[in-house]
Amino acid sequence: MTEVRDRIIQIIADQAMLDPAELKPEMSPQDIGIDSMGLVESIFALEEEFDISVPFNANEPEKSDFDISTLGSIIAAVEKLVAEKA
Repeated sequence: MTEVRDRIIQIIADQAMLDPAELKPEMSPQDIGIDSMGLVESIFALEEEFDISVPFNANEPEKSDFDISTLGSIIAAVEKLVAEKA
């Protein structure tokens, strides 16, 4: 899943206008510099890139099954969705 992980990091880095090398798994979206609108745009980009449906409601993120607390948790959740689709 390294390729999937790298693509996720690239999408998030593009959204934050950062070099992917600057991102660490323990960083939160806020640490990366992504606000709530940027997070929604990132999720749309991930859905499009991997042809998945992310179970995330921006209006109630705490009720979501999709953990957005850190980059690592986002990677794990997307990898799981990609694996389930395969």
